Order: sequence, then structure tokens, then C-alpha cells
Amino acid sequence: MSRPPYKRILLKLSGEAAMGDQAFGIDPATVARVAGEVKAAKDAGFELCLVIGGGNIFRGMAGAAKGMDRATADYMGMLATIMNALAMQDALEQQGVETRVQSAIPMNAVCEPYIRRRAERHLEKGRVVIFAAGTGSPYFTTDSGAALRAAEMSCDALFKGTSVDGVYDSDPKTNPAARRYDRIGYDRVLADNLKVMDAAAIALCRDNRIPIVVFNIREEGNLARVLSGDGISTTVGE
Repeated sequence: MSRPPYKRILLKLSGEAAMGDQAFGIDPATVARVAGEVKAAKDAGFELCLVIGGGNIFRGMAGAAKGMDRATADYMGMLATIMNALAMQDALEQQGVETRVQSAIPMNAVCEPYIRRRAERHLEKGRVVIFAAGTGSPYFTTDSGAALRAAEMSCDALFKGTSVDGVYDSDPKTNPAARRYDRIGYDRVLADNLKVMDAAAIALCRDNRIPIVVFNIREEGNLARVLSGDGISTTVGE
């Protein structure tokens, strides 16, 4: 199969993708493996930017559900994404990939503030840019942050690496008969509440005509296969 016509992509990873087989936290070996896949994609000619969630360290919604102030919990979750971004930056740079972390919450001692034009220049110079701290505001998920950055960076697609190999009509972990879609429309995802990403992220990608490619990042080498058009995935589009 020929490679899809994508050049610049945003790779959205859940925080869980960084913890490997651990119950929480960051597993350096897992982060190094994912960094190797990012490097391979870059070497293949793709321009890449990343957004990594923080659920392996702290999840704002979970904190709010246990009585924390929602805004405070969300800010704590944003700080967790910065930790994951720095871990990924270190893993990429150990493999020779020039990387920049830009945070929506200014934290000048450890990373750059988010500046759209500066991020675009980094990508043009062949650097990988990791966007941290979501949108910088509470009540928005890292999915929304990823969709926003994908639109701002004029990305050709948003690749979402998860623990399943695409979008199903029901949860494949609890329903063995669940059916996977090869392709599905934005409006169908929203109407059926399929939980690919939150509704705001889906709508933002729809309005900016950014396809969402959902695939299993836990399967080694899968990013390269999906980028080449040969891997198993679901494309959410028009």
C-alpha cells in the first residue's frame, strides 16, 4: 500500500504509553522505545510534533472526582504532562534527535514557552517539538490541546497512539464481538459517542479537516507501519 500523503503530523500519546508494565510513573525503557519509533519516522522524512498526556502521574478528572477543586486538579495534570515531555525529550536527544519542549504554562527554567511561530521554525529546521501543559487552561483535556496544536501547526494529520488498534463500535476489552472501523466520519464518532477523543477535539479536527489516525502504540514498530499505510488503524475523517 502506498504511504498516505502526510508530511507533518502531530503524535498524541497517552501518559499510560510512558509507564510500560508499571502501575504508574515513567518507565525509561518504554519511553526510549517510543522515542526510537519517533526517530525512525523523522528519518523517513516526516515532520513531527508530540503531545503526551499525564495520566501515568496524575489525572485531573480523577482528582476532581475525589473532591479536589477541578481547576486545581487540572493544573496538576498539566504539570504531569511537562514531566513526561521532559522524559521524552531526554530519550530523543540520547538518540541524536534535536528536540524542543514548549509549555503552555511558562516554565522558563526547564523549557520554552509556547510560541507558535517559534514552534513552526523548529519544525522547519528538522527538530521534534513536544507541546506540554495542554492548552494552559483547566477544563480542557490533552486531546483538545493536541487538536489545537495540530491546527496551529497546519499538521496534515493527528495520530493518536493508544492501547487499542483503532476505533470500535463498542469497547473491545469487554466485548469480544466489537467491530473495528477502517474509516469513520467525525459526525458519526460524535453522534455515537465513541470516545475516540473528547468532543471538543473531534469538532476542532473536523472544522480544520485534520484526519485522526487511531492506532496501537504499545505494539513495537507499529508507528512506522501505520505511517507507511500498512499497519492496522482507524482513520476518522470526512
